[in-house]
Amino acid sequence: MPLYETVVIARSEITQAQADAVADAATAALEAGQGSVKKREYWGLRSLAYRIKKNRKGHYILLGLDAPSAAVQEMERQLTLNEDVLRFLTVRVEEISEEPSAILSRKSEERERSFRGPKPAGRFESGRKRGFDEREEFRARDEYRADRDEYGAEEEV
Repeated sequence: MPLYETVVIARSEITQAQADAVADAATAALEAGQGSVKKREYWGLRSLAYRIKKNRKGHYILLGLDAPSAAVQEMERQLTLNEDVLRFLTVRVEEISEEPSAILSRKSEERERSFRGPKPAGRFESGRKRGFDEREEFRARDEYRADRDEYGAEEEV
């Protein structure tokens, strides 16, 4: 049987359990057509590139399928009817990889990386950016004026 990968984006208002129920419904539709799900990944609640049906975020789910095309078409029909599904995309692939997808592997690398290096120049210890008046040349000018005032230098009129 041909192999497919399907990515489903569900609405952000639903819970993760409800997003899993959407994937379970797609799995049930596939199994009714003599297909099976070889891989299932929940990518989490992620930002969308643009608003879809007034949503800015969505629950992403990846399904690796081993099913005949008729079963995949029925699954897609069921996903179209589900109001919690914003978008889905099914692509035929040569093989379904057993290792985690690029999205999940990138997330695990970000969790492992705790030290982000030294603070960039131009920032205070708190991480707040310096304002316009806090630049080095303005501080030097203000220190010079403070020194003149301290020694009683007269200001020019």
